[in-house]
Amino acid sequence: MATWSNFNLQNSASPLMEQIIFFHDHTLVILIMITILVSYLMLNLFTYNYINRFLLEGQMIELIWTIIPTITLIFIALPSLRLLYLLDELNNPLITLKSIGHQWYWSYEYSDFNNIEFDSYMINYEKENMSNFRLLDVDNRIILPMNNQIRILITATDVIHSWTIPSLGIKIDANPGRLNQGNLFINRPGIFFGQCSEICGANHSFMPIVIGSINLKNFINWINNYS
Repeated sequence: MATWSNFNLQNSASPLMEQIIFFHDHTLVILIMITILVSYLMLNLFTYNYINRFLLEGQMIELIWTIIPTITLIFIALPSLRLLYLLDELNNPLITLKSIGHQWYWSYEYSDFNNIEFDSYMINYEKENMSNFRLLDVDNRIILPMNNQIRILITATDVIHSWTIPSLGIKIDANPGRLNQGNLFINRPGIFFGQCSEICGANHSFMPIVIGSINLKNFINWINNYS
């Protein structure tokens, strides 16, 4: 998770987030190269005074400064389109999790199992102990198996919310009257934190999301104990 001294992206816990980080680094390198080139040209304007009153046009230089940006945009667009299609791809999910946004808490339903649904409220700061994360921990965590494809369905009952887990590279709007779909693939065990990322009212900052990732055997035991 992100801490007060971390200015980078969170460490990835899914293949999708790894691809997002790779694309971020790829784009950042191109932007740095463009910034250096433009800065160099601007500094040259202060030190040189080229004047040619007979110069009317320069077709070659115009051709160059048209083709180079086009090639640069292609190098950005192709990985971006590939990533967009990867984010929407969903093949043979093991389980389906339904998340419903309310003012101001989340409720969850495990659609493949009977009678497994619960509300998830942020733990009151006065009731927290030193092992909890302030404003991030909840009373009922989502438990999901790692190394398995998981489908998540998102909706809301009142206003627009946004279900977001940065380390998993997922951010899906929860719209009233509409069911949005996403996919999760968690590749390591752990606890992953997120928050509502759409301003939804007075307590918008107080509806966190917590996912606990465990192996499949422990997940089956959790399902049996919960039932």
